[in-house]
Amino acid sequence: MKLEVPHIQKNPFVTHGAGGPAYTARSKLNRSFVVLLPLALAAILGYTTYLAHRHDAPHRVSATLDNRVAKLPVMGYNTWNAYHCDIDEDLILQNAQLMKSLNLADAGYTYVNIDDCYSEKSRNDDGDIVEDATKFPSGMKALTDKIHDLGLKAGIYSDSGWFTCQLYPGSFQNEARDAKRFHDWGFDYLKYDNCAVPFDNITRENIMGRYERMANAIGDFSLSSGTPPLILSMCQWGREQGWTWARRYGQSWRTTDDIEPYWQSIVKILNQNSFYTWATDFYGHNDMDILEIGNGPLTYEEAKSHFTAWALLKSPLLIGTHLASATKETLEILTNPEIIAIHQDSVVGTSISPFRWGINSDWVSNDTHPAQYWSGESQNGTVFMLLNTLDEPADMFFKLAESPWIRAGRQYTVRDLWTHTDNGTAVRNFTAHAVPPHGVVALLLQDAGDEPDGLWPPCAVLEWCMHSNGTRIDE
Repeated sequence: MKLEVPHIQKNPFVTHGAGGPAYTARSKLNRSFVVLLPLALAAILGYTTYLAHRHDAPHRVSATLDNRVAKLPVMGYNTWNAYHCDIDEDLILQNAQLMKSLNLADAGYTYVNIDDCYSEKSRNDDGDIVEDATKFPSGMKALTDKIHDLGLKAGIYSDSGWFTCQLYPGSFQNEARDAKRFHDWGFDYLKYDNCAVPFDNITRENIMGRYERMANAIGDFSLSSGTPPLILSMCQWGREQGWTWARRYGQSWRTTDDIEPYWQSIVKILNQNSFYTWATDFYGHNDMDILEIGNGPLTYEEAKSHFTAWALLKSPLLIGTHLASATKETLEILTNPEIIAIHQDSVVGTSISPFRWGINSDWVSNDTHPAQYWSGESQNGTVFMLLNTLDEPADMFFKLAESPWIRAGRQYTVRDLWTHTDNGTAVRNFTAHAVPPHGVVALLLQDAGDEPDGLWPPCAVLEWCMHSNGTRIDE
């Protein structure tokens, strides 16, 4: 069934103008402060170094390493959604090569991540995890060398418990050994799961403590070896509110249970994430789970909505479909350059957030109908996402000034990030017509100067709109 592409209404006011004036704040430091500042900084640095080498120092990895990897959310491929445990070195290398030949690497997908089931069921006599000799006869180092030769990076998997979720060896009480092992194998990234949890009378710590153990192991090895730390992706399913603490240990943290290739799963995850978008910024990202684009019964419009939401909320983008049979539509969605440019913005690291829920009252959780109207900053303008959660086409209207990133009294050019077209200039209001069921509209609005004179009412937001003579317009 052919689905209608959203039609964007062109505004009759089409003008262009310069943005507002730029201001710089200047302050003067007196001579004594200039002299004392280096001494104060040196004292702080010395105390931080002291904490870094105390074995009982809390959050030791934060003090020593500062986790300065993965400034931007990771883009790549993960084996789990497409293959589960049916993996081997030939399949991994085939997908790495497809990432190059299908231009996914050029679009930004640079990580090839191996999920669960790659190892033997037991550690060797030295206590090390061993790759499955049947699945990976050449060894992990040979495989990562080939991945690196393609200009890509490699990711591996482990667990904070005794075992992984498929009952292969986990890393609990072997964190330092395994961090070194993964580095020696040539991996750049570690997905760290949350299964097979040891008894409380053994750990004497909660989920945060188990992740701190691996974070410290990665940090300690990085310091001792002089090599960059592994990126740590914490797959803790949103348990114990990871968005409040996880960035001190790693670079991304799962916020929900596992995704499934159904619309109901997509909107449920989006609904949950709408309440903690504030946690995402440079070096730390809410992880909404592996992409399901190309999997299951998702329609073209649903897949576009899925990709748009994951990208504009700055979740890691990990492809999880069979690349060898990926359709043209799947690849077009995954490689949309204008959406990816927002995801990989090197100036603004924050996520879009809802400014109006739409069907529901604001701030009301609904797993079927999440927030519909979202906006956020980018280095090139204000980003908007309009999501039609209905099962029928819908017109979607909003006032520009509902977004906190829009300036009242200004007009804005409108760029559609899916049709890749410029769509006139919006003044105060915008309407997207006939947005398809479960469809999305993604826009970039750029300042085009002052709005036309003589518009009524004189305030875009009428609440307490007042003339200089004391007359209220809203009464």
